[in-house]
Amino acid sequence: MRKRTAVLLALALLAAGAARADIYVYVDDQGVMHITNRPDGNRPWRRYMETADPEIRRPREGVVPVPARDASPDRYSRYDAYILEASLLYQIPEAFIRAVIKVESDYDPNVVSWAGAQGLMQLMPETAARMEVTDPFDPRQNILGGTRYLRYLANLFQGDLVLTIAGYHAGEGAVLRYQGVPPYSTTHGYIRRVIEHYYRFLQASGG
Repeated sequence: MRKRTAVLLALALLAAGAARADIYVYVDDQGVMHITNRPDGNRPWRRYMETADPEIRRPREGVVPVPARDASPDRYSRYDAYILEASLLYQIPEAFIRAVIKVESDYDPNVVSWAGAQGLMQLMPETAARMEVTDPFDPRQNILGGTRYLRYLANLFQGDLVLTIAGYHAGEGAVLRYQGVPPYSTTHGYIRRVIEHYYRFLQASGG
């Protein structure tokens, strides 16, 4: 795989100051899109997203949150203990786990997607089995399994935040096949939404 640079998730929880960065993109001669927060000077990068942009504080046009059948406002804090447990166990930032849950299910543990993904972190049945999740609708199991998968992807992609998100959405096979972010508009939108929510949760926690 081509050498890339991005926000590291690999060894420890991110320091809040180190997590803030603009996101840049360029498309190579093979049509593969490369996204990073640390552009080198040898490629025609263009700014993809400014994390300090005030627009990040509100939903973007055409971005519709996943509707939750569990609409109780306390659902956003109901799973805090499980998120903290998963964060400490797998060394993934709490804000990142929260961002994935927000985008995947809007904190509804009973959501099933049209593709068959289940629960808070929308685990596909085969992924749930790989992560040793026996009941994907159990919030603790789902969060631990989803975070374990994020850790697996972060290790696989050498701590690259963007590829970790892309792998979670499109599957690690697609990222490996394209040697970068797959050329799927849904995956590009997913990456953007997760990163936006990630920074929102960091800011809310004092980061």
